Amino acid sequence: MAKKDNGFLKKLLATFKVEAEEHLKTISLGLVELEKTLPPEKQLEIVETIFRETHSLKGAARAVSMTDIESVCQALENIFAAWQRGGAIPSAGLLDSLHQTVDVLEKILSSPEAEETAEHKSKMAALIRRLQGGAREPGIRNQGTAAEQGVSTAEPQFLSSGPQPQIPTLGDTVRIPRAKLDRVLLQAEEFLSAKLTASQRAADLRQITTLVGDWEKAWAKFRRSGFGMGPVELENRQSLIRNSQSREFLEWNDHTVTSIEEKLAGISKSAELDRRMLGRMVDDLLAEMKSLSMLPISSVLEILPRFVRELSRDQEKEVDLVIQGGEIEIDRRILEEIKDPLIHLVRNCIDHGIEKPEERKQNGKRLRGTITIALSQKNGSKVELIISDDGRGVDVPKVRSAALRLGLIPDDAPALSDQEALSLIFQTGVSTSAFITDISGRGLGLAIVREKVGKLGGMVSVETKPDAGTAFQLTLPVTLATFRGTLVRVNDRVFVMPTTFVERVTRIKKKEIRTVENRETIPLDGQVLPLVQLSDALQFSRKNTTDDSRDTALLVILGSAEKRIAFLVDDLLNEQEVLVKTLGKQLSRVQHVAAATVLGTGQVVPVLNVFDLMKSAARATVASVKPPIQPEKEAKKKSILVVEDSITARTLLKNILESAGYHVAAAVDGVDGYTQLRSSEFDLVVSDVDMPRMNGFDLTAKIRSDKKFAGLPVVLVTALESREDRERGIDVGANAYIVKSSFDQSNLLEVIGRLI
Repeated sequence: MAKKDNGFLKKLLATFKVEAEEHLKTISLGLVELEKTLPPEKQLEIVETIFRETHSLKGAARAVSMTDIESVCQALENIFAAWQRGGAIPSAGLLDSLHQTVDVLEKILSSPEAEETAEHKSKMAALIRRLQGGAREPGIRNQGTAAEQGVSTAEPQFLSSGPQPQIPTLGDTVRIPRAKLDRVLLQAEEFLSAKLTASQRAADLRQITTLVGDWEKAWAKFRRSGFGMGPVELENRQSLIRNSQSREFLEWNDHTVTSIEEKLAGISKSAELDRRMLGRMVDDLLAEMKSLSMLPISSVLEILPRFVRELSRDQEKEVDLVIQGGEIEIDRRILEEIKDPLIHLVRNCIDHGIEKPEERKQNGKRLRGTITIALSQKNGSKVELIISDDGRGVDVPKVRSAALRLGLIPDDAPALSDQEALSLIFQTGVSTSAFITDISGRGLGLAIVREKVGKLGGMVSVETKPDAGTAFQLTLPVTLATFRGTLVRVNDRVFVMPTTFVERVTRIKKKEIRTVENRETIPLDGQVLPLVQLSDALQFSRKNTTDDSRDTALLVILGSAEKRIAFLVDDLLNEQEVLVKTLGKQLSRVQHVAAATVLGTGQVVPVLNVFDLMKSAARATVASVKPPIQPEKEAKKKSILVVEDSITARTLLKNILESAGYHVAAAVDGVDGYTQLRSSEFDLVVSDVDMPRMNGFDLTAKIRSDKKFAGLPVVLVTALESREDRERGIDVGANAYIVKSSFDQSNLLEVIGRLI
């Protein structure tokens, strides 16, 4: 019996956790809204909403004996009741405390067993005392304890007054475990294969019917010709016909052919009816099952208001977040994948785009910057997200310089337009920031955005205006399971290209193909597009064909962002609906292949990764015009000076860098480090900040004051993580600032590789 009770309690706690998370999300969003300048009636409406959510959470916590959450909610209710009755505007300090309280409640939910420890109980008692004091801040009447003020009596009156929220009944909504939902959805998606197979069978039967009809015509012609007999045999034809066995065979043959014809016609008709019925059933079932997996985009955007608040305050900026169209629904699997790209883009807007209030004031802008996320439905099968800010815009000349430094474009390449140069910010390593921190500057964020969006079959582009802001446009499919695919053949192999990226399929005369700087190109729509053999991009050996007499070539024009490349294929088969099959964990990343699909014939066909194809084509372009690298220059080891007073940290850094192939020298403090710099040559300095005799800030400033070391990269690795310390690092001229609390050797090596 005890086991049954334990099992029931676990299920009850799991249900409570889901409900509590929803309440906390609403409370957190309400607190963020209260920080904005709003009319008094709107403020009261928000306070009422979070009051109700807190009350519901308190009741649910009481039901599962989560006494800590119940007590905290009681203290929160006192504060919200004071706001609602006194009509006062809460202070920024109190709002900070309330956000921290939400954090505490989330931690309790993630580890309920912590309630039993004495330390936890002490912290909770202190938190509740602080919240009780929050109801006594200036401008808010002292509410005292619940018993003193009769809150329990007043609460029913409060809950019954004003407009009541519409609470869905059990018949309207059902909570389904994600694992079960995923299994059912996958089973429903499998019906698409049956639909494609039925279509193939119907096509096969139509072909058989046609063949039998052709055979019948040939047989009739053969009979009229006298069975192929010569003159002598024709004289004896009557006697042959009178032969009973021959006559019976001919009659049987005619009857059999007629029966086969009738049966095939009936089967073909039935198969066509079955195909239509099964197709309709599968489409309806799949549409219904997909709807179960659809969630409003607002469910993933709920984390952003608080994220924007904390990051902007950390950078001493004032930022408003505006979300439009959050009610649009999209596949949950897509939502999970785009959460990180959205965070990257919003972080990019705050860190690179929005200026500090004093700079905005000088430029005649509102002191508070604005980040807008606007969503809209496109053609029913796509969703467009535009993430924009009203900041300083992207410095396009800096993008060009960064791309040149990384070798993404050669020095002698034709001048790129501003839009072409702007598209380079999605390349790995390209960053306009001169300073690298744990937040930004590595040139990875936008590259990750493009890769993740590309894997989903979407597209991303960017527009910017100096001092007016930047806008990133993401186009995503509504669902992940199926898409339209274009089937092409190369070297007797079949591949699928997502139709989203296929701008055009066309034929051109081979004599129109031109060679420019050792690369084949074609003229199209007034532009010169690079031409790439798809077999070359996929690294296949070219098939030797003896019959190459065709004077035309079949091309598929692929477009991604601002790039357009023509790929030469052997044949275009058709365009059809494609069911995506993942490659599994064993093949989570295969170059040029995003997924696979199964055709109606049962053939497994790879789905090509368009971004990989474009990269391969771009690398081939750069490789053809870049001068060869001198082997002796590549072989030379880079030399790094590590300045660190802690022998443990110094040894660790030295081992990491030597294992990565660098020559490393060590210094015990800033004075020792500067002395070694004067006597030896180094390609980069890695330094701690807090050191005796000369700290890392002073060492960096001294390096920058010496013309000999003006271009020497300096990376500060330190435990000092405050905003003031980071800004001081920028002021003295460091190139990167890595906090030890979030230290990761791959990040360090990546930063060093970028700087040298």
